[in-house]
Amino acid sequence: MGTFRITGGKKLSGIIKPQGAKNEALQVLCSVLLTDDVVRINNIPDILDVQKLIIILKELGVKVKRHDSNSYSFKADEINLKYLHTNKFKDNSGSLRGSIMIVGPLLARYGKGYIPKPGGDKIGRRRLDTHFQGFIKLGAKFRYNEEESFYGVESDKLIGTSMLLDEASVTGTANIVMAAVLAKGKTTIYNAACEPYIQQLCYMLVRMGANISGIGSNLLTIEGVKTLTGTNHDVLPDMIEIGSWIALAAMTRSELTIKNVRWEYLGQIPDVFRKLGLSIYKKNDDMFIPEHKNGYEIQNYIDGSVMTISDAPWPGFTPDLLSVILVTATQAKGSILIHQKMFESRLFFVDKLIDMGAKIILCDPHRANVIGHDFKSELKATTMTSPDIRAGISLLIAALSASGTSTIYNIEQIDRGYEKVDERLKNIGANIERVD
Repeated sequence: MGTFRITGGKKLSGIIKPQGAKNEALQVLCSVLLTDDVVRINNIPDILDVQKLIIILKELGVKVKRHDSNSYSFKADEINLKYLHTNKFKDNSGSLRGSIMIVGPLLARYGKGYIPKPGGDKIGRRRLDTHFQGFIKLGAKFRYNEEESFYGVESDKLIGTSMLLDEASVTGTANIVMAAVLAKGKTTIYNAACEPYIQQLCYMLVRMGANISGIGSNLLTIEGVKTLTGTNHDVLPDMIEIGSWIALAAMTRSELTIKNVRWEYLGQIPDVFRKLGLSIYKKNDDMFIPEHKNGYEIQNYIDGSVMTISDAPWPGFTPDLLSVILVTATQAKGSILIHQKMFESRLFFVDKLIDMGAKIILCDPHRANVIGHDFKSELKATTMTSPDIRAGISLLIAALSASGTSTIYNIEQIDRGYEKVDERLKNIGANIERVD
């Protein structure tokens, strides 16, 4: 188990460039299974979850060429479907939730797709019904081996249809879209997720020859085609990481520039941080966060009531940044209610922040009230364990702002979503050491 030792309380400065978007990368990597032509993907984040998915693709028979640590070419012209029945596949895919998105492309192209119950963050129930209900509506037969927690779908021919998703699931939408692009006839997907990740996947598929309209909305219309061709694709910068670096600058009262953030895809993220009192400036496509020498003050609603920040499907605020927002609020002036609607276990890391001296009341599994210190007192160093990716980076930000030396165990959780985070933080002045 890896460990970070962090000596906090030090101001940082400089430029940091966000990695490629993790959630987008997992989707577009699965889409290479839809063609036997070469697909090149650039700006892939070099993180554990992506590395695991690339291993699964290799084991499936995809030819993988690595150009550099962030750029790969893929050619899926000799797929070995027998791999889906091996224990090795169960082990590899069972530890990665993103592996669920190989099912749609495999079903579309080969008429069958199997997956064990995926792993991933332990943040609460994350059901897969939306994925498989969509496949069933396209004509697939579904089966589930309860003893082995193994899902399967099979179909001789997928037929386009109209469907209303029971939830705007990002991975569910991606999976259904990838199945529908090779189905016969027209498919309409209402209540589709419309996050930038989904938009990027759809634009990539269109360049490969797919016929998709309504991109960026919650109503997608797909006219099935017989085959897809290869393409080149550039992954967006990771908006979750951009939000994390905004929080880092605020908590350490540092001046930071975040390079090439693609403002048009950030949605509400800058404005939600501004509601905490942060100054955020646009300089061309860069983001500049000045040193907040006098701290930052949480806004109230116009009637004077306490601000609530909650998550919602796009264009609402992403649930992946609520943990980061919560940490940022611990040193703000004022109080705020954090409402995590989607996952009932995601706020359970706050006990570690309370140990550091934060004033947080966990109202229930979904809501936490944060009373900020206004930098009148510092968080204090402690020893803690990272429970999931987003809680892990939040604890790391807290440790970098705290006085003394903190220890964070189970940093593999952070490595799953953040590329070489210790090296990049050292480049802007952080005192962080990785210990195996």
